Amino acid sequence: MPGLIRKSFDSPEETRPFEDGKGQLQLVHMEGGGVGRATFEPGWKWSEHVKPIAQTDSCQAAHKGYFVSGRMKVVMDDGEEMEYGPGDFAVIPPGHDAWTVGDEACVVIDWQGFSDYAKR
Repeated sequence: MPGLIRKSFDSPEETRPFEDGKGQLQLVHMEGGGVGRATFEPGWKWSEHVKPIAQTDSCQAAHKGYFVSGRMKVVMDDGEEMEYGPGDFAVIPPGHDAWTVGDEACVVIDWQGFSDYAKR
């Protein structure tokens, strides 16, 4: 059993910028996989700012995350939709588009779907 571990998003092991400067993903690597803090700037939309990196029709990452600030709308490929905001915990299956709602950056901590997210 490993001892105590301490990592910080203030000094991430990896940073991945989104297209057009619309945010970034900061990643720390843990034994069970990557944990990420993503900042989605106002005007960010997956289909415009990550799709060119992912090269898939919709986001194929499964997410388990916590919304720290801002708001995000998620629309599944089958049309189901939901809006998330501060304090919300989200489980989002693969096959979706998403975008920032409003004029505030949306910050999300995700411990499932960010290991390969926006990876060039």
